[in-house]
Amino acid sequence: MKNDKVTHALQFALIACIAIFLDQITKALAFALLPVPNSTFPLIEGVFGFSHVENDAIAFGIGSGNRPFMVAIMIVTSLLMIGIPVLAFTVFRTNRPAQVCLSIIEGGAIGNFIDRLFVKNANGVAVVRDFIDVSRFGFANCNIADFCITFAAVALVIIILFIGPQAVFPLTKKWREEAKEQEK
Repeated sequence: MKNDKVTHALQFALIACIAIFLDQITKALAFALLPVPNSTFPLIEGVFGFSHVENDAIAFGIGSGNRPFMVAIMIVTSLLMIGIPVLAFTVFRTNRPAQVCLSIIEGGAIGNFIDRLFVKNANGVAVVRDFIDVSRFGFANCNIADFCITFAAVALVIIILFIGPQAVFPLTKKWREEAKEQEK
């Protein structure tokens, strides 16, 4: 039993580290290829491309130029980076798919946190490096960490609602029967 806990913790850490690595390496490559702020490189003209964006805010520019707000965001992010593993190994201790999603979210959060700590723009303001231009789809520019957080959060909601015997609305008859058995 103890070996399972250690194995799950190591798997959690490995998945988070892979997400962090992919985020940081793609940011470094993108900014090496597009060194000038606001420069772009279209991959599919008018649909998708890369852009050099130094984001000093959170999603959709919220908090841009508001240093106290961004300090508060950093504090909340720090607490979440502690809380996510705790959640994974307490509330979701028997739910492996949920643990995987939480580890991907953790990796994405740490990836953007690293930028906020160590990446500064020309004015010395902490920024997150965004380079994937998805504005044609109604979104802002983003990065791999943003994708990790978003897609893993959506998957986590689906898992919580529908996947496994501990789901709110288990999809399969087997899971519903297991849930009823666990209630007894």
